[in-house]
Amino acid sequence: MKKIGVLGLHHDHVWSNLDELARLDNATLVGAADPSPELRAKYEAAHGGTTHADYANLLDSAELDAVYIFASNKTSEDLAVMACERGIHCLVEKPMAATLAGADKMLAATEAAGVRLMINWPFAWWPQLRAAIDAARAGEIGQLWQVKYRAAHEGPKELGCSPQFCDWLYDAELNGAGALMDYCCYGSVLARVLLGSPASVSGVKLNTGFKPDLPLEDNAILVLSYPQALATTEASWTQIGKLTAYTTVLYGGSGTLMVEPRGGGQLIKATADCPEGEPLPVPPAPPELRDASSHFLHLIENPEAAIHPLCEARACRDAQEILEAGLIAAREGRSVSLPL
Repeated sequence: MKKIGVLGLHHDHVWSNLDELARLDNATLVGAADPSPELRAKYEAAHGGTTHADYANLLDSAELDAVYIFASNKTSEDLAVMACERGIHCLVEKPMAATLAGADKMLAATEAAGVRLMINWPFAWWPQLRAAIDAARAGEIGQLWQVKYRAAHEGPKELGCSPQFCDWLYDAELNGAGALMDYCCYGSVLARVLLGSPASVSGVKLNTGFKPDLPLEDNAILVLSYPQALATTEASWTQIGKLTAYTTVLYGGSGTLMVEPRGGGQLIKATADCPEGEPLPVPPAPPELRDASSHFLHLIENPEAAIHPLCEARACRDAQEILEAGLIAAREGRSVSLPL
């Protein structure tokens, strides 16, 4: 039975992940830490156990095998290092960090300690996306020449995110940027997994003015350039409706794959013989890929087990470099070469 602690409750994704963990029979929640009395009370009501206002108090007062880190992107950098230095495995909510320097610090800490560092991407648990990645890597659509992903909704506050979540999402230092960091991160890691690190990154960001209390960008697009390929990753906090949101498209020399999250999730393939596309069967998820908690527990119970490529720390560190290059590119109006 693995003993799990929670560092940070001010990332709203924490609650669904804790519900998933509670359904497993090989782990138990020991306690949580967060500065917010309101969030600590919510945790106690849902899961019991002890809570702390100070993160170090939880790390030092409980015997832990692993921690879930659901704090601001900036705070998560330091929390992951603190946990790794104590020999504790870490699951960190995407995008990994607020800065490339923070991601590098986290990667160095996990490698020095020999513990697992898994970055949790919600779309990693879509069977249809994993099937598309496997198909593209196997060459089923020929040479991959474009990866496209769009993440969009009408905005954190409009979506109903908690005040504690919105407070740091709207803070450039704690988030790392605005919509660009929150949502261009998905396409960045997907491109890194499928195409590797790009040669250069260009980008634009926009504040539409629709949200008077938001000083940061609410829309952004990054373009990743490769010798024989490209990738686009789009972010929006102002999109009305769900059309095109969270849709993935992979373009290859002999076919196109589209991953649709709606309608229970579909994977559609188009070829020259079937230009309108047809749904492909999607294999059911094996137990260790059913959700983030199942995968994380599988990894810490099986030291030689391979982490899913989307969640692997080095790939996520490289995605952070893409985001940092994109921020520079958008700010300075130029293409930025990698590595930085």
